[in-house]
Amino acid sequence: MKAENLEKIIELRHRLHKYPELSGKETETIRMLSEFLRENTSLEIIRRDGWFYAVKNGSCGISPIAFRSDMDALPMDEGIDIPYASVNPGAAHKCGHDGHSAALCGLALELDQMTVRRTVYLIFQPAEEIGQGGEKCAELIDEKGISEIYAFHNRSGFPEKSVIFRRNLTQPASEGLLIRFQGKTSHASEPELGKNPAAALAELLLYSQDLVAGLRDGMTLCTPVGMQCGTDDFGISAGDGHVSFTLRAEKEPVMYRMEKALLQRAAELAEREGLVLSHEIRDRFPETANHDCAIERVIGAASKLGLQCVEMREVWRGSEDFGYYLKKCPGAIFYIGNGESWPPIHTRTFDFNDSILETAVDMFLTLASEA
Repeated sequence: MKAENLEKIIELRHRLHKYPELSGKETETIRMLSEFLRENTSLEIIRRDGWFYAVKNGSCGISPIAFRSDMDALPMDEGIDIPYASVNPGAAHKCGHDGHSAALCGLALELDQMTVRRTVYLIFQPAEEIGQGGEKCAELIDEKGISEIYAFHNRSGFPEKSVIFRRNLTQPASEGLLIRFQGKTSHASEPELGKNPAAALAELLLYSQDLVAGLRDGMTLCTPVGMQCGTDDFGISAGDGHVSFTLRAEKEPVMYRMEKALLQRAAELAEREGLVLSHEIRDRFPETANHDCAIERVIGAASKLGLQCVEMREVWRGSEDFGYYLKKCPGAIFYIGNGESWPPIHTRTFDFNDSILETAVDMFLTLASEA
């Protein structure tokens, strides 16, 4: 990667970090990124509803290739003292999507200064953190006849600048399930006059743990993430409550089986206790399964660049909506190591490692250049 281009995207990354935006609200982020591309490249930029993509046209009729970055931040406050710290309370780039977007802009800079055989699409996707951006952006695959797609994610706990990969399933499916019981409040001295959901909530929570223990289909998790019953007023017997789970499985059908079982048990408890049952599904992600042919291309690109390759033995348990793209065409998501002692993502002390930007751009450029 050219030194002047690297300097530009580091500055861009810091600017993105300073002005983070939450999922589905990336208005200023889109403006900054598209403005950077207009000022520094001649690539065509196409705006869509809540996202955009850029195009570098190829010189031959070879089927197009695509690269994707996410651009949303997490609902967290900045936890470290850096010159470009977040100025938006309750939002911070603690997953590194500022670095992912900056790297894709770096690819744009490099592509703009060369001739490529195949057309390259650069997809800037919103709302990855809640699983709502990938599905709509993946429609571009069919629309443009894209035959291959790649993405990367930064990973702490691995050697700096190493390329980490996993064949086939690399990240699981997941969803958030909130189950609510509505009963009737009463005076705490006369609980028999009300309908308190506490027992139903407790039994459902215990059932969720037994449910996972009985499954024998790869990695499955049913993680309680929240529970509330009543108001902590000692004079009132609770009349409503809810429990929230994150369901996680290697395959979507297994996750849906867990969801169905929990809702069926919740319905039985609601009927027994005379409660009104309702539920919500949030943050649904597909499983992300790499294609062998694409992984071989990733390994080949890393080898050509002289980069260390590390094969992951286990699935990375965090979910990723890049799986929507991989359902439509061959491709892969790979990971680049931040460093073995680098702070983990989704923590207050995390910041994207600028040293791996060049690695990401070089990997993308190598994949784009080789037909």
